[in-house]
Amino acid sequence: MSMTSPVTFLCPTCGLVMNDERVAGLLWCPRCALSINFREGIPRFVESAHLESFGLQWNRYEVAHADEDRATFQAKTGFSLDELAGKLVLDAGCGGGRYSKIVGGAGGIVVGADHTHAVDKAANLCADLEQVSFVQADLKKLPFPPASFDYAFSIGVMHHDVNTRAVFDTVAKMVKPGGKLAVWLYRKNQFWQEWLNTAIRKRTMNMPPEKLERWCRIGAFLGGVPIMKQTLNKIVNFSNHPNYENRVCDTFDWFAPQYQHHHTVDELFEWYREAGYENLVVLPPEKRGTFYRWTYEKNLLIGSGVNVMGTRKS
Repeated sequence: MSMTSPVTFLCPTCGLVMNDERVAGLLWCPRCALSINFREGIPRFVESAHLESFGLQWNRYEVAHADEDRATFQAKTGFSLDELAGKLVLDAGCGGGRYSKIVGGAGGIVVGADHTHAVDKAANLCADLEQVSFVQADLKKLPFPPASFDYAFSIGVMHHDVNTRAVFDTVAKMVKPGGKLAVWLYRKNQFWQEWLNTAIRKRTMNMPPEKLERWCRIGAFLGGVPIMKQTLNKIVNFSNHPNYENRVCDTFDWFAPQYQHHHTVDELFEWYREAGYENLVVLPPEKRGTFYRWTYEKNLLIGSGVNVMGTRKS
C-alpha cells in the first residue's frame, strides 16, 4: 500500500489544506491547529462509533474471492476494468478492501475511505498495490477537495448512516465533471417484509456480537439448504452465498448495524439529478432466471438493491 496519498487532505473543521508530515505520523491544520494521527500508515479522522460492527466483521471474516469480486464490481458499478487504468478512483465505504483491490489490480489509483477500522484489513489485503491507499473518515465529511476523482463508487454502504442522502451528496461532490459515480443501496421491499425485518432488527442490533454471531451461523447453515434458501430467506433475511464464511458475514451485516435504510430507484434518480448528474443507468442484478427477476421486480427479494450509475455534468 502506498504511504502517500494521491489527493490533498483538507481540514474537516475549517476546510484548509492540511500540512502532511507523514514521517512524523500526522496531518495538521495551520489555521485551527487540528492534528490527525496516522496509525499503521493510515490517517484516522474518526473512530468507528455506531459502525463498529462493520469493523468487527471485516476484520474477522475472510470473504474476498478475486473472480467473484471482479464480476460483482463490474456488475454493481457498470465500470469496465479496462477504463480504470491510471484513473483516480474513490471507494466510498471500502470495508475490507476487496473492491479497492480489484480496481488497484486493474491499474486504477485508489483511495479507499471507511468509517471503521476495517481499513486495517483493507490495507493488509492491498499491501502489494502501491497505488492503493486508505483513510478512516466519515463519508459525510470526506477530507478531500471537491471534484478530485475520475470515478467513485459505493456498494452497500451509504444506507448504514443515519442519513443516506447526506452521504450520497458528499460522495457525489467528489467526482470531477465528466466523471462517473455508481451507487448500490438496499431496495425497499413489500410493507410486510419491511415491518417484519425491522421488528427483528430492533432485537438483533442490540445483541452482543458473540450472541448475534451464533444466530447468524444458524442462518448461514439454513442458507446452504436448498429449500430454505429459496423460501424462508424471502421472509427473514439470511444469506445464501455459496461460501459459508460469506453467508455468516452477510447475515451479520444485515442484522448488526444500528442504521439500515431502504430506498427506491426513483429516489436515487432524484438524488443524482439534483447533484448534477446525467446519463443515468439502472444496473440490473447479477443473478438471472425468470423467477428471480420476477421477485426482484416485485420488490420481494430482501437484501436486494437499487443500483444506479451516472455521469457528472461537465
